[in-house]
Amino acid sequence: MRPMSEDDLSDLVRDAPGALRIRGGGTRGVGNPVRGEVLETDGLTGITLYEPGALTLVAKAGTPLAEVEAALAQENQRLAFEPMDMRALLGAEGAPSVGGMVAANASGPRRVQAGACRDSLIGVRFVDGAGRIVKNGGRVMKNVTGYDLVKLMAGSWGTLGVLTECSFKLLPVPETEATLLSGPLEPEVAVALMSQALGTPFEVNGAARSEDGRVALRIEGFAKQVAYRRTALIAALEGTWDTVDAEESRAHWQAVRDVTGFAGREGDVWRISVRPSDAPGIVARAGCPVQMDWGGGLIWALAPEGTDLRARLGAFRGHATLIRASEATRAAISAFQPEAAPLAAIAQGLRAKFDPRGVLNPGLMG
Repeated sequence: MRPMSEDDLSDLVRDAPGALRIRGGGTRGVGNPVRGEVLETDGLTGITLYEPGALTLVAKAGTPLAEVEAALAQENQRLAFEPMDMRALLGAEGAPSVGGMVAANASGPRRVQAGACRDSLIGVRFVDGAGRIVKNGGRVMKNVTGYDLVKLMAGSWGTLGVLTECSFKLLPVPETEATLLSGPLEPEVAVALMSQALGTPFEVNGAARSEDGRVALRIEGFAKQVAYRRTALIAALEGTWDTVDAEESRAHWQAVRDVTGFAGREGDVWRISVRPSDAPGIVARAGCPVQMDWGGGLIWALAPEGTDLRARLGAFRGHATLIRASEATRAAISAFQPEAAPLAAIAQGLRAKFDPRGVLNPGLMG
C-alpha cells in the first residue's frame, strides 16, 4: 500500500483488515520482526513550508532527508541534532526519510549540546490506528496542554501513529569547526576527560571515544572563536592533542555519527544508553569492541552473533537496544529493553488509546 495523500492514508489505516508494517525510506530496520502488510509512506513528499528568517521548516513525512538538507544548505542552515544515517551500519539501501528520522528519534553526536531530534521537533501531523488525522504543535515553539504528542511521536517507531508531516526549528551552520584528538586512553580516563571537556566554558559539542581508545572533542563557531577556544581547551585539559579542521573534522564526526567502524564487520550491534559515569563498568562487562559517544552516555558494542548482551551486562541503569542482528536473533532476543511494570502499563495504555485495534507495527517494540 502506498498512499499519496494524508486522506488516502487515513482511509487505508481505518479500513485495514489486519496488521500493518510501516515503511518509510527502509533504512532503519530496527526492532522485533513485524508480520503484516507493508504500508509505505514515500508517496507523502515535499517541503510544505520553509522560512529561513524564522528558522522553521515543515516537510511531509516521506520526504527524503537529503532533499531537506539540500534546501537548508542553500540558506546555510541545518537540523541541529545531526541525524544518524544507518545505511552503512545495517547494510540497507533506500533513502532516509523525514518521518523515519522522527519515528526513530535519530540523533547524533551534537545531542550533548543541541538535544535530540524531539527537542527540535515543534509540530507533527499523523494518522492514528483508528484512521483519525491528528495534529499537535505548530510552526513556532509554544507550550501545549494535554498530551505533548510532538515529543511522544519521536521515538515511537510507528507504533502510535503514521507520521504525515513534521515541523522543525533550525540553526545556522557555523563558519568552521575543529576537532581535538587524544592518544589511546582507557575507558575510565576517557570518560573523565570527556566530562571535564564538556564542563568547560568552551562549548564542546561533540565528545566521543573510538574503538582504538582515542578521544575526540569538537568545537564549532566563527573562525576566530574556534581558534581561541581550541587553544584554551588544550591548555585546560593538558596532555598532547592532535587537531583536525574543517572537512577532515566533519568527516570524522560523520563516521562517529554513523558508527561506520562497525559497518560490514561480523557480529551483532547493540546501542547502550547509560550514565557516563557508569560507562567504564559497562564496557568492561560487555567484553567486546565498543565505541562511545555523548561523553560516554552512548555506547555502541559489536558483540558475537546471537549474544544476549543484556544478560551479559546484568542489571544497570539505562537500556540496551539490539540494532543489527539476523532475523533469527531478533526473533529470540527482544530488540528493545524490557520496560519496568509501571512504565509498561503506561506504554500499553498509550497504544490502546492511539491504536485500539493494534494494527500499527504490532510487536515491533515488544
